[in-house]
Amino acid sequence: MNPATTPTPLPARERIHVSDAALQRLARASSGSLTTQLYKKGFRQPVLVGLKPLQGASVQRFAGRAFTMRFIPAREDIDTYDTLTTTPNADNLQWVGVEQTQAGDVMVIDSRGDASAASMGHMLVTRLMKRGVRAVVTDGALRDGREIAQLPIPAWCAGVTATTRLSFHHVADLQVPIACAGVAVYPGDVIHGDADNITVVPAALAVEMAALCELQDDLESYLAMRVQRGEALWGLYPPSDVTRAEHKAWVAAGRPKLD
Repeated sequence: MNPATTPTPLPARERIHVSDAALQRLARASSGSLTTQLYKKGFRQPVLVGLKPLQGASVQRFAGRAFTMRFIPAREDIDTYDTLTTTPNADNLQWVGVEQTQAGDVMVIDSRGDASAASMGHMLVTRLMKRGVRAVVTDGALRDGREIAQLPIPAWCAGVTATTRLSFHHVADLQVPIACAGVAVYPGDVIHGDADNITVVPAALAVEMAALCELQDDLESYLAMRVQRGEALWGLYPPSDVTRAEHKAWVAAGRPKLD
C-alpha cells in the first residue's frame, strides 16, 4: 500500500471507569427514577425492552460495568463443534470473553435480537458468576433456563431454547460498541437492573445519575404516601414548588409517618 494513502488510525474512545462506590449507589436506584433523569438529559430510550429475567420477580437488583460481546450469523465452515477446543482460539471468542471478565462486570450480548439459538448456557453463566460478574443480559435466548433460574446471578433474555449457539451465532467481537435490544451499549457503560427493567447508563453520567436518583427516589417515596392518603395529583405529582418545600420540611422534621 502506498504510504501516502495509508489511513491514519483514529484514536480510541476514552473508556471511563465507574467506581464500585458509584455502582453501589446506582444499584439502589429505581428504574423509574433512573429513566426519568436520563430523559431529562435527552436519553429517550435507555431501556432494553422485551427482555425478562429467568429468576422472575425475585431477581436481584444490580449495577455493573458492561462487558460487551457481539454476534454475527454463524457460518457452516467455521462454527463447528470442533471450534470448542481445549485451548483459546480466534474462532471461539466466547470462551475467551468469559475468562476476560472482571468482578463488577455485566456480560451484555448482542445476539441481533435472534432467539433461534442460545447465547450461552448454564456452564458459562456459572463461570461468569464465579468470576464476580453481576448479571448476564442478551437480546437473544439462553439455554438451560431452569438451571440458570436457580443461580443467584440475574440472567435476562428474550427466551429460552436448547439449540446450541453454533447453529446460528458466531462471536465476532469482544469489548466493542454493540446494540442490545435496540439500545447502544459501549464497554464500561453501567447496566442497571431491577425487577422491572434493564437500563443502560452512559459511564460519563454514572455519578451524576446516582445523586439525582437518590434525591428523586426520596421525593417520590414522600409523594406516594400523600397519594396513598387520598390527595389529588394536581400540584402533587409532578410536584409543585410548594410540594417540594413541604418535602424538605418533612425531611427536616425527621420523615414522620403521614396520617
